[in-house]
Amino acid sequence: MATTAESIRTRLTSTQPIELSLVVPIFNEEDSVGPLIARVREAMAGYASPWELILVDDGSTDATLANARLSVGEPGLDLKIVALQRNFGQTAAMQAGIHQAEGRLMATLDGDLQNDPRDIPQMVAELERRELDLLVGWRKNRQDGLVLRKIPSWIANRLIGRITGVRLHDYGCSLKIYRGSIIKQVQLMGEMHRFIPAWVAGVVPSSRIGEMPVTHHAREHGTSKYGISRTFRVILDLLSVMFFMRFKARPGHFFGSLGLGLGAISAIILAYLGFDKFILGNDIGTRPLFLIGVMLFLSSVQMITTGILAEMMARVYYRDDSTLSYIVREVYGSDQQRIG
Repeated sequence: MATTAESIRTRLTSTQPIELSLVVPIFNEEDSVGPLIARVREAMAGYASPWELILVDDGSTDATLANARLSVGEPGLDLKIVALQRNFGQTAAMQAGIHQAEGRLMATLDGDLQNDPRDIPQMVAELERRELDLLVGWRKNRQDGLVLRKIPSWIANRLIGRITGVRLHDYGCSLKIYRGSIIKQVQLMGEMHRFIPAWVAGVVPSSRIGEMPVTHHAREHGTSKYGISRTFRVILDLLSVMFFMRFKARPGHFFGSLGLGLGAISAIILAYLGFDKFILGNDIGTRPLFLIGVMLFLSSVQMITTGILAEMMARVYYRDDSTLSYIVREVYGSDQQRIG
């Protein structure tokens, strides 16, 4: 029966457009990639519509790519492997997979077997039922260390929700379901994958972003790629997200506001010192307040000119926004041939 179902699905895939693309970034997961593919096939066995699995090898230095290629061409499995030229990071790998995906819907998950692919069909149904553009997994019973993983994550989730306005329990869960037309409007760079709901909220109302409890497993193989240092990077990234969400199209307002504020303070100080010098006849040359007023004036000019330059760069960015954050070395299709 399973063989018949797979053959039917294969025929459908060849004649119908892809409905769902599963994108999985992987880096040095040689022991996990084989079981991952097997679990995805098992989880998607009852999925009626055509689907594809896209593995993005993010410059692995072990046997991850070789082990993944063993499954290319298996009957009933539409598998594509995107091998990046070097390690560009999870965000760039995820973006590479999204660019290669053809599905109307897309799912992303980690390659370390901690996300459960069996949640994907239920998440797809929930996204359609609630008419959402993004459904985020919530690792309600997270199987990670308390001090190094859970507590920093709890703090970060609340901080991100307060600043971005998109209130979710678990920003960091990689298991997400998107509408392809929406996520392809979002350009992911740096280490911004954990802020995907905030970026999506920039192109759709936050009411079309939801969450759903999902299964989370303890890591079976290898070691985590993240440590406590990630907390500090999250704070820096959050500042960048806040800036881009509010001032991406008008950076001159941000720098200009700071410049005008500093200029106003400088004007008050210098006016007071001018009155003290020319009306009251006091010496102001050695007073620290005079130096502060001059420095604030120079800072004001610098901020305003920075804002003008930022506005010029923003216009160039919107005129040509085609630069990619990764380089693909080769892509393997189901016939083991390189594509591109």
